[in-house]
Formats: sequence, structure tokens, C-alpha cells
Amino acid sequence: MDATLQTEKRATKGKNEARRLRASGRIPAVVYGGEKGKAVAISVDPKVLSRILHSESGANTLIALQGLEGGDTRVLVKEYQLDPIYHKMLHADFYQVAMDQALTLTVPIVLRGEAKGVKQQGGIVDFVNREIQIEVLPGDIPEHIDIDVTELLMGQGLRVRDIHTEGARWTPVSDADLMIVHVVAPKAEEPTAVAADVAAPAAAAEPEVIKKGKPDKEDEK
Repeated sequence: MDATLQTEKRATKGKNEARRLRASGRIPAVVYGGEKGKAVAISVDPKVLSRILHSESGANTLIALQGLEGGDTRVLVKEYQLDPIYHKMLHADFYQVAMDQALTLTVPIVLRGEAKGVKQQGGIVDFVNREIQIEVLPGDIPEHIDIDVTELLMGQGLRVRDIHTEGARWTPVSDADLMIVHVVAPKAEEPTAVAADVAAPAAAAEPEVIKKGKPDKEDEK
């Protein structure tokens, strides 16, 4: 997913400027990775940025920053800060990307289908790792990676090496043996009555522990 975000260049910095911007409905931000590694101070609309971050592609959304010198600048969100109480966005950092240079980033996994091990054998799906790292060009970043679990039987699973990558414009970077999902047997419930019987002696022993210590005057007599 691509998105656009209108920017305004900041002439001044500091806490006072940041407060003034937030009072006007904008927040301070910085763009890194430009020419000669120079950081550019800007301001953006936090509501628009928040909508981008809450989209399906989230922080992996390729954003075209408008209003900067030299036309639109393609960036990804590097990090952002939220108010700990009101959860309002306070600050954002972006890093500029080159469209012809591959990036390494984390992408979420989405499971598709109902496993036969669940439907026919009564197992449960254990979703072990919900995201993996991939290498991809900025223009080809997927919102998520789909994995079909329909054919999984009890005791079977899928690892990174099992992901279907034919025709994909990205390459897995995570360990090929990393388990993503498998079908396992439900855990047997422990009998509550037995647990209560085992715990009973410990409960009876508690007063003895409390009694230990310095004797009172009646005991001394």
C-alpha cells in the first residue's frame, strides 16, 4: 500500500516549537537518510499519519511525503512517540528509501483455510510465529503473507522453508527452520479433585510455620 502525507518544513526546533505545533494540530517529525545523510525537520498531521499506521500494511506502508524540496520523497516510518496517558501522537521519525535498493523488514503472516487436523481430528492450531523477516524492494512490500493451512494434519506444521514463494517479489530472510504454525493435540485437563488433595497437607502445615519464632510468656511459664 502507498500513501501520501503533506509536510511543512520547520524553521525552528525545541520544546516550545513542539508545543506550538501540537496546539495547532500538527506534530514535529524528522526525515533521515536524505542527501549527504542530512536530517530534515518537518511537521505532519498526526491524524493522517495515525490512519496510515492503523492500515493493514501499518508501519510497512510506503509514504510519499509532499511539500519537500525536490518533489515527493518516499519514506517508511522509523519510529513514533505516543502520549502515555492520552495515546496521542507526539513525534515521528521517517527514513528515506531508494526505490531500487532492497530493504529488510518484518511482515505479518495471515493463515488461510481450516486445517484437516482441526476439522477431522480435533486438534488445535498453534500459531507460533506471526511474522517473518523478508528482503524486498520498497515498491513491492506486501501487506501480509498468506499461508494455507488446509492440508495440515495432527502433528504437522509449516516452517519458513515451506512458504510458497513462486512469483513473489520478496525473499525470506528468517531462518528456514523457523516454525510458523502447526497442529497439536489439545492439552488434557488436570483433575481438580486430585489437585485439591495434594494441596491439602500444605494448607494444614501453614499454622506450624506461623507458630515458629520467639515463644510468648505463657509458653515460657
